[in-house]
Amino acid sequence: MRRRGGVAFKRGQTDSVGVPGDPEQLYRLLARGNRGPDSVWGHQSKVMEHWHREFRDKSDVALELPTGAGKTLVGGLIAEFLRRAEGRRVAYLCPTRQLAVQTARKLDDYGIPPSLLIGQSKDWDQADLTRFQAGRSIAVSTYSHVFNSRPRIDAADVLILDDAHAAESYVAKPWSLRISRRTHGSAYEDVLAALSPALDPLLLPHLRSENPGSQYLTGIYLASPAAVAAHAHHVELVLREAVAHRKVSDDSVYAWKFLETHVADCMVYVSCREILIRPLIAPTFQHDAFNSPKQRIYMSATLGAGGELERAFGRSKIHRIPVPPGWDKEGTGRRFFVFPEMTKDLASDPEGVAPFVRRVIEQAGRTVVLTPETRVADKFREHYLPENYRSFTAKEVEDDLSAFTSQPAAALVLTNRYDGVDLPGDDCRLVVFTGLPAKGDLQERFLHDSVGADEVLRERIRARIQQGAGRATRNLRDHAAVLVLGRSLTSYLARSDIQASMHPEIHAELEVGVDASLDQSSDDVWENLAIFNDQGSDWQGVEEEIVRNREAYDRQDGPGAAALQQAVRSEVAAANALWSKDHRFALNAIKSVTDQLRNAQTPKRYSSLWSYLGFCVAHRLAEATGEQQFQQAAAVYFNEARRASLGTTWFDRVAPVAAPLAAEVEALDPTDEAAVNTILAAKDLWRPEAFQAALLTRAGLQQTDPDRYEDGLVHLGLLAGASKSYGDPRDGGDAKPDGVWIFGSARWVIWEAKNQAKETGEIGAEQARQAGGHRRTTEKAEGAVAPVDSICVLASPKKRVRDGAYNVAEENVYWVRPPVVLALFDAVTRAWREARARGLESISATELAAVFREHQALPSQWLPTLREHPLWRKPEE
Repeated sequence: MRRRGGVAFKRGQTDSVGVPGDPEQLYRLLARGNRGPDSVWGHQSKVMEHWHREFRDKSDVALELPTGAGKTLVGGLIAEFLRRAEGRRVAYLCPTRQLAVQTARKLDDYGIPPSLLIGQSKDWDQADLTRFQAGRSIAVSTYSHVFNSRPRIDAADVLILDDAHAAESYVAKPWSLRISRRTHGSAYEDVLAALSPALDPLLLPHLRSENPGSQYLTGIYLASPAAVAAHAHHVELVLREAVAHRKVSDDSVYAWKFLETHVADCMVYVSCREILIRPLIAPTFQHDAFNSPKQRIYMSATLGAGGELERAFGRSKIHRIPVPPGWDKEGTGRRFFVFPEMTKDLASDPEGVAPFVRRVIEQAGRTVVLTPETRVADKFREHYLPENYRSFTAKEVEDDLSAFTSQPAAALVLTNRYDGVDLPGDDCRLVVFTGLPAKGDLQERFLHDSVGADEVLRERIRARIQQGAGRATRNLRDHAAVLVLGRSLTSYLARSDIQASMHPEIHAELEVGVDASLDQSSDDVWENLAIFNDQGSDWQGVEEEIVRNREAYDRQDGPGAAALQQAVRSEVAAANALWSKDHRFALNAIKSVTDQLRNAQTPKRYSSLWSYLGFCVAHRLAEATGEQQFQQAAAVYFNEARRASLGTTWFDRVAPVAAPLAAEVEALDPTDEAAVNTILAAKDLWRPEAFQAALLTRAGLQQTDPDRYEDGLVHLGLLAGASKSYGDPRDGGDAKPDGVWIFGSARWVIWEAKNQAKETGEIGAEQARQAGGHRRTTEKAEGAVAPVDSICVLASPKKRVRDGAYNVAEENVYWVRPPVVLALFDAVTRAWREARARGLESISATELAAVFREHQALPSQWLPTLREHPLWRKPEE
C-alpha cells in the first residue's frame, strides 16, 4: 500500500483472543495476559452458565451474588462476551462515580476494555465515547447518564445494572418533581394553593403554618388523584410558571420535561417541608435509553422477593438467577451488632446513650454513620459525635475516600445511602446505624409511615440494612462492629421474623448481638466489644456459634411476598396504562391488583391504596362517560379502600372527592359486624347449658392457674363474637399464644397471659418480645397474614414496665392487668343475657348490635381499653 506522508492506514483490528463459545471460555483466554485471578470460581461459572443456557435471549434478567463473590467479574464477562460474540454495545452502570471508577479498574485488570464515562458529559474523552459507540469497549458509567431527560448513554444494546437493589431513587429521579418549602418557599405556597381542592380542608391550615404541631410536622399526605386530575390544568399552569422563573431546583426543571401534561397521571405527596409529584411506578417503558436495549441484566448482592425489583425499574417480569449453593449461607466478613438501648442501664437512662456511643467511636477511631434523613444526621453530629471529630459527607468523598481514611479520628456521615462506599480492613472498624432506613422520598415515607404498607417495603429495608452493615466488611477475613441506635430500628431488628428474612449470616449475627445486649449492662457490652475487636480465643466460641446457626438457617420471605410478586405485573400494567391515559385498561389492571391482594395472605394496607386508586380512576371514567357502571365501580372501590385502610389515618386526610358517588358506608365497624354475625350464627352457644358452662369459666380469669385462665380467655373470645377462639395446645411451650380471637377477616386479638406472675417487679423485655412474636406464630398456624390493626395483648398483674421492654416491643403489643379482662367478661355477659331475654331466634343484626352497644360490649368499644397501654411507646413522665 502506498504511503502518504509516511503514514499508513491502520488495518481493521480484531480482539486478540478471538470469539469465545461462552463467558467462562472467554476468561480462560483473557487470563493468559491479564492482571486478574487465574480462573473464575465455581459459583461464578454456574451463574454464567445459567445465564448462557437459559436467559441469554431474555429481555430482563437478574442475578444475585453476595458481596465478595466476584459480582463485577461475572457482569464484566457477560458484557464482554456479548460485545465480542454478538457485536453488542454494552454499558455497565453503577450508582456512584466512585463505584464506576472501581469497576473500570477491575475490568481493565480482567483484560476487558472499559470506557469510563462519568461526570459532566461535556468533559468526556471523545475517544472513549467513540470506542463504546463503535462496540470496541464496555462503557462504564452511572445510572444518571441513562435515567436523564437528555441521556448520554443512549446507544447501548445491553445494560448491566449493578447494585440494582439500590436503584429505585436513581430510576425515579427524572420523573420526580420536588418543591422544598425551605429553598422554594413561594413555589411551595403557590403549588400548595393549587392542590388545595385535593386535600382535606382541615389539614390545609397546618400545612400553611410556619409552626405546625409535631403531628403535622412529620406527616405525609396524599393529594386525591381524582381531584388532582380534575384540577390538573391549573396545577400545571402554576408549575410551568415556577419552572419558567427558576423557582425550583435544576432537577425539578429537568423533571418537568417528563411530567408536563402528565400531572393528572401522577401521585402527589405533601408534607410541611416538601411537595413531591411523581408516578407511583416510573414509566420506563417510554424511556428509550432504558427500554430499547435488547437485554437488561440486573446485578445485586440481595434481590429479594415481593416484586421490589420490578416496581423499582417499571418492568412487568424480571427473570431471576438464584444465589449459587454455598453463597446462600456464607457472607463476607464478620459483624458484631451492638444495641445500647437494650442494655439494662441505658434502657432506663436515655441520657447515658450518647456518652456510651461517643466512647465507642473514640475507641474505634474512624466510623461510618448511616442515617435515613438529614434531621437524623444533624442530630447525630450534635449529640453523639465526640468533640473535635472531623465529619465528612458523601459528596466530600465521592471521588476519593482517602480524605476520610487518612484521618485518625473522623466520621463519614451518610444520609439515605447504604451502599457504594467500601471501607475494608483498618479503613474502618465501626458502622453506626441510626434510624430505620425507610425514609427515602415522600412516596416511600407515605407508604411506610402513613399507609403502614411495611410488607411492600420490607425488601428495600432489608437490603439497606444488609448492605449498610457490610460497609466495613469487604472480604472474608474482615470484621467490624455495628452499633444500632433508635427505638424503631432497635425493635425492628429484635423481631424474629425480620431476622429470619435476612441472609442467614446476618440472621445469626443479629441473634448473637441481641442476646449480648438484652438485659446486659453497658459495661458488659463494652467488654464484649473489646473481645470482638481483639478477635482472639475468647471470641472463637461466639464465632463457632454464629457459623453453626448460619448453616441451620434458610432465608424466609416476608408474609405476602408471593402474592406481592404475583401482583406486580398488574401493578406495572396499571401504572403504564395511567401514564398512557388508557383509563379503561388501567381500571381492568387495578382490578387484577386488588384481586391478587385481597386474599388473607397479603397485606391489606397496600391493597387499600390500590383500591383508592381504583375509586379515582372509576370516578374519572364516570365523569367522562356518564356511565352508571363506572359510578358503581367507584362506590365498590371506595368501600374496599375504607375497609382495608382501617387503623390508618391517610384515607381520612385525602379530599372527600365525589363522596356522593360512593355507596353509603355501613354504620357498623367491620369488627363489630363480624362479631354480631358470628353471635347470630353461634346456635350451639345459644343453648342454656352451653351458655351457663361458658359463664362458669369466669372463675378461671380470677386465678393464677394457667390452664384455667386460658380456658376463660377462650370462652370470653367466643362470647365476644370471635369466629374462632382457641388457646395454646400446650405442645409449643412459650412459643405459642395463650389465646387467639379471630373476628373473620376484620381483626385478630392475640393473648399472652402472665396471670401467674406476682404484682411486684416489672414486665421485662423478653416478655414484650414474646408477645410480639405471637402474631407471626398465629399467622403460621392459620396460614394467613393478620388483618390490619390486629393486636397482641400481654395480660400481667405487674404494675410497672422495664424500660428495655419499651425499646424492643413491636407496634402492635399492649399491656393490660387482669381486672380489665374480668370487666370485659362481665360487660359481654350482660349483653348476652339481655339478647337472650329478647330472643336470639328472632333478633336482627341491627337490634343485636344495639344491645351490645348499650353494654359497651362491641369490639369497637372494648378494643380501646385493651390498647390504653402500648408497650411500644413509653408514657411521658
